[in-house]
This record gives sequence, structure tokens and C-alpha cells, in this order.
Amino acid sequence: MLRIPFNRVNWITSIFLIVTALTAVTAVPIYLWKYGIDWFQASMFFFYATITTMSITLGYHRLFSHLAFKAKWPVKLTTLVFGACAFENSCLDWTADHRLHHKHVDHDDDPYDISKGFMWAHIGWLMFKLKPEPPMDNVNDLKKDKLVMWQHKWVHLIGLVVGVLLPTGLGYLWNGSQGALGGFLLSGILRIVCVQHCTFFINSLCHTIGKRPYNTDNSARDSAIMAVFTCGEGYHNYHHAFQHDYRNGVKPWQFDPTKWMIWTLSKLGLASNLRTVPDEKILLAEMREARRQAEQRLAAIEENSPITEKATEMLHSFSQRLSESYTELENAISNKVEVSRKAMNQWQQETREMVRHISSMKRLPKSSA
Repeated sequence: MLRIPFNRVNWITSIFLIVTALTAVTAVPIYLWKYGIDWFQASMFFFYATITTMSITLGYHRLFSHLAFKAKWPVKLTTLVFGACAFENSCLDWTADHRLHHKHVDHDDDPYDISKGFMWAHIGWLMFKLKPEPPMDNVNDLKKDKLVMWQHKWVHLIGLVVGVLLPTGLGYLWNGSQGALGGFLLSGILRIVCVQHCTFFINSLCHTIGKRPYNTDNSARDSAIMAVFTCGEGYHNYHHAFQHDYRNGVKPWQFDPTKWMIWTLSKLGLASNLRTVPDEKILLAEMREARRQAEQRLAAIEENSPITEKATEMLHSFSQRLSESYTELENAISNKVEVSRKAMNQWQQETREMVRHISSMKRLPKSSA
């Protein structure tokens, strides 16, 4: 029988999350069925969804939580105002929780510890008071920021006025009471629910499903699908491996609009000191993980029935080549020797090929004893 510790329920947050979600799945479909949606309402929803998501990813997350770059006050103010419209708490509280998450990932002090279950990591940690309540001593730097503290004091009022009343008022100016209702339901309620749960899925889904090409010491995973819905936050394994990099999608083909926006702001003089991890260290992490996969697969083969002698020899060869390349690159980094782009490209290509071969071997059937 499910026992709910009612004395620990965070009633205000729980009621807000439940009521907004129920409204989104009941009132919104009724409105759309009765009135449909015009270009103005669709554009306003897209604008609000994009700017509030970007304010969380660029502002709350990469700027304030990880100090991945520096920004001028217009950028800070914009992300703080529209970040409040996501109703994910103040930037100060959000950052305090997130820094704890990185410090204690997958352990009890992690506020959204995935080992406590998917739903806990997704939304449960918000609906129940954490025991003990996390300290706020890890955001002393932000307590000195006047804009952050202003938003912390007025976050709910800002969110209500800018995130709910403003789209409702704009809808009224566009199409009277029908437009006001549409602005409230679509750009207000539905947008809040969508943005929130996309953020929540980073804490739950991206710690459950996906690839781990850089680090398997924790549960964080890369998800190209979630990157689409979160302005690039889905490359979570990379982020946990290199949390201070302003990029999450580090590969040229990876979808990371937040990275592109930060870069654009830097060209406009609104952002500076963009922090990046050297390509050599990124490749070293990939090679280390590929070598671990090869060694793990070899150990599994030796413990159980072998696949084939040829496959075993191939894995031994992969592991040896990875070890040699890894050692060579590690020594170059330690001795601060510049690695040529040609050598980097060759190692990257070899590493990707080896990972593909190892993955294909995982799907091979075992030979009968």
C-alpha cells in the first residue's frame, strides 16, 4: 500500500504542479477544439516557450549555476525575468539545488537523485520537502549579485505578471475575451507545463536512457532527442564530465541553440570569458571510456561463454590500440606538447570505429558451450 508522508508534502508546489498539468490536459484541448489557434496565438506560444526555455538553459544553468561565461546586465536581467516565467523557483534556489546535484550526483545529498526512482528525480523531489533541507551556502557568489537577489525576492510576482498576465492581456488586445483565454491557456498554462517537464526530463530521462561516451562514473546520459526540446541540454553525459564548458553539444553536428546564442552574444559584446574544455581532454575522455567498454566486454566474454576466437582477438586488439593511443595523448597533455589536428582527427576516427565495433559485438549471440 502506498504511504504518502503528508507531513512532508510541499503543498503549494504540489498543488501548482497538479493544477497546471490538469488544466493543460483538459481545458487546453477544449479551447483548441472550440476556437482553434491562429497565427498570433501560435507565435506568442513559440516566443514564450523559446525565451523561457533559453532563460533557464542559458541563464539559470550555464551562466549562474556553472559560471560558464560572463554576461552584461541586459542578458542577466532578461534571463532572470523570463526565467521567473518558467515557475522553476528563483535563480538563487535553482542554482543552489543544481550545484548540489553536481557535487553529490547519484547520492543521497543529490536533491534529484535518480537512484530514488524516475518519478522522484522528475518531479517528486519538488513535491516533498527535502530532509534535511539543503543549505544555501553554495551560492554566496550569487548573493552578491543585486539582480539575482532582486529576482529572488520578487520571483513569483515577476512570473505571474510577465508569464501569465502579459500574454493574457496581449491575447485580449488581439481578439477580446477569446484571445485573452487563449493567451492564458496556451502561452500561460500550457507553456509553463511544457517548459517545466522538459527541464524535469533532464533530471530523470537523461539519467536513465542514452549514451555515455565520456564518463560512466555517474548516471548522466546523452540524448539527442531531449536536446531538441531543451535548447541543447540533452547532451547530459558531456555536461557532467565537463560542467563548466559553455557548450553541451560539443560536436559540430549536435543541436545546441544555447551554445550558439552564447557565442552570438559574445560577438555582440554582451558575453565574454566563454569557458571551453580543450579538444585533447575531450578526446582523452572518449578514449578512456572506449577502452573501459572494450575491457568490460573482454571480461564478460572470459567470464561467460566466448563469442568466437576471432572476436576475442579483435577486442584484445581494440583494447591494446586504445591503450597505446590513450597513453600517447595523455603524455602529450601532461607535457603540454601541442597535438596536431591531423593526429587528433585520426584518433577521433579510430575511437569512433572501435566504439561501433564494440557495440556491434554486444549484439552478437554467444556460441554454445
